[in-house]
Amino acid sequence: MRITRLKLQNWRNFTHVEMTLGQRAFILGPNASGKSNLLDALKFLRDLVAVGGGLQEAVRLRGGVGEIRSFMARQKSNISVEIDLGDNEVPSRWSYLLEIRALDKKRPIVVQEQVWQEGVKITTRNDSADREDEARLTQTALEQVNANKAFRPIAEFLNSLRYLHVVPQIIRDPSRSAGRDDPFGGDLIERINATSPKTRNARLKRMEEALKIAVPQLSDLELEVDEKGVPHLRAKYNHWRPQGAWQREERFSDGTLRLLGLIWALQEPGGPLLLEEPELSLNDGVVACLAPMFARATRRSKRQVIVTTHSEALLSDSVHLSEIHLLQVDEQGTHVKSAFEVEILNDLVEAGMPVGEAVLPQVTAKHVGQLSFIDLLQS
Repeated sequence: MRITRLKLQNWRNFTHVEMTLGQRAFILGPNASGKSNLLDALKFLRDLVAVGGGLQEAVRLRGGVGEIRSFMARQKSNISVEIDLGDNEVPSRWSYLLEIRALDKKRPIVVQEQVWQEGVKITTRNDSADREDEARLTQTALEQVNANKAFRPIAEFLNSLRYLHVVPQIIRDPSRSAGRDDPFGGDLIERINATSPKTRNARLKRMEEALKIAVPQLSDLELEVDEKGVPHLRAKYNHWRPQGAWQREERFSDGTLRLLGLIWALQEPGGPLLLEEPELSLNDGVVACLAPMFARATRRSKRQVIVTTHSEALLSDSVHLSEIHLLQVDEQGTHVKSAFEVEILNDLVEAGMPVGEAVLPQVTAKHVGQLSFIDLLQS
C-alpha cells in the first residue's frame, strides 16, 4: 500500500488542503510555505502508533495544540488529518480521519475518528460511550491495540513510515543520535550492522557501485567492527600509492555521507520514505540522477517516496508534472496544486523546456530578485 490521498484542515500553514499522491511525489514551494509541515502531518500519524507514542505524546512533541493549529484558522478551528491508503487497483482500500481540538491550551481531545474499509465505514467516534467518559477521548482508537483490531493494518502501515533528513555531523558522532529510527541518520551504521550479512553485503555492493561513480578515487566500501565492538563504514581511496588509503566515516565528506544514507534507506523495506531536501551537499550532476534512482527503487520495493526540494536538477525529465505538487501562499494560507493542472507548464514541457526549469519559477518568491540590491553594510 501507499498513501494515495492526504487531506488537512487547519494544520499549521494549511487551512485546507487535499492532494493525491503517487508512488513518487515531489513537493516544491518557497521558504516557509509549509513543505516540512506537510511531511510532519504524516509523521504525526506515525507518532500516534509508534512505541511510546499516542495522541498526547504526538501533540506534546509539537508544542501543543496551539502550535499545530493554523493561525489563519477562522470559524472552525478544529484540526483534522485524513488519509487514504491503497494502490493503483484500489486507491481507497483504507481511509482514516482524525479530528482534534484543545482540551486546554496544549492537550488534545478527539472530536471525531472514523475508519472506512473500501468505502464502508467500520469505526466511528465520538459515540455515546465516549461522551459518558470524556477521558476516553484523550486517546485515539488507532493507538490502542484492544480497539484497533479491525483496522490494525492502518496502524502497522503508519508505523513503517520513515522520515529522513541526513545530518552528516550526527553520522560522524553517533553519541548525538536520537537512537533507533533517528531521522537525521545517526543510526545509519547501526542499521547496516544489524542487517543479515547476506543482505548487508548485497546492499553495500550496490552502494559501492554508486559511490564509485559519484565520488572520485573511491574504489571499495565495507563495514568493519573495531576492537570495542563499534561498527564503522570505511572506504578505500586510490591515489599515487599502489595500495591506496582507507578512511572511516568520520573523514567522509558531507555529500558522501548524505548519499550513503539515502541509498541505504532506498534499499530498506518499509512504508513511505519521506525525504527532506535530499539534494543538500550533493553536486548537481549527482542530484540529477536521484529521481531516476527513486523510480528504480520504487519499482523494485514498491516503497513510496515523498520528497521536498528546491532543486531544479532533481526534477529531471524522468519526473512527470503529475508527480509535482506546488505550494503557493496567499493571505488565506498555503494551497497545494498539481503542476499537471497548470496549463502553461504543460505547454512549456511539451515545447521542450526541462521540467525543473519550467516548474521552479512557479514557486519562487515574487520579489526575490530585490535581495541582490540590499546593502548589508548600510548604517
